[in-house]
Amino acid sequence: MKNKAFAVDLHIHSCLSPCGDEDMTPNNIVNMALLKGLDVISVTDHNSGANLPAVDALAREANLGFLPGIEVNTKEEIHVLAYLPNLERAMELDEIIMKRLPKIPNNEKFFGAQLILNEEDECIGKIGDLLINAVDLSLGDLKTLVEKMEGAILPAHIDKKSFSLIANLGFIPPDLHLRSVELSSNYKQGDNTLMDSMIKDLRIFRSSDAHYLHQMLERSFFLHLKEKDPMEVIQKIRGSES
Repeated sequence: MKNKAFAVDLHIHSCLSPCGDEDMTPNNIVNMALLKGLDVISVTDHNSGANLPAVDALAREANLGFLPGIEVNTKEEIHVLAYLPNLERAMELDEIIMKRLPKIPNNEKFFGAQLILNEEDECIGKIGDLLINAVDLSLGDLKTLVEKMEGAILPAHIDKKSFSLIANLGFIPPDLHLRSVELSSNYKQGDNTLMDSMIKDLRIFRSSDAHYLHQMLERSFFLHLKEKDPMEVIQKIRGSES
């Protein structure tokens, strides 16, 4: 089977993230992805996968490719996208992450609500502890953990001046053997020549980091895949595709 170009957006927040708009419901995300002509999406809320079951079910119904993910804030305060091959694995990671999240109550008035929704977009719960805090898990330990689950990590928006690999460490640790990184959708080559030199041999992913529906990508970033299979996307990130 020949590869085809699939339009993807692999970094989208739902209303579970305290910074996510309340219109970022599972149905709205899936329907907006269809309107924009996307082929594969990933919902990657901060430190939790609680809304993944609803999005997974809706995406299957709509024949939309879906890669379960969580945006983990590591011990180093680095945002890292953790992708898993299926919902079951993603919820295993969710359970581990939640146990390592500081027990600091969320202030809804300041940070926003952290809503858990079902497939009907009905609120079935809230997460009480603030999800944007760093968890007790290092970048290296997260990579090992996710890869044992047959997943892959992707350092998020490494061009940003906060919560990014380059901003917080100043370099890409060679012992991590990373093959891919994510750049913000608006970053242009040449904006940071030092960083450009660090990533010249890496595969670059572009996603929206959408917190509002209108921020989701159009058909602007493509992966060449045989089919809309989560494992194929993970292999691209790991640089292990055949």
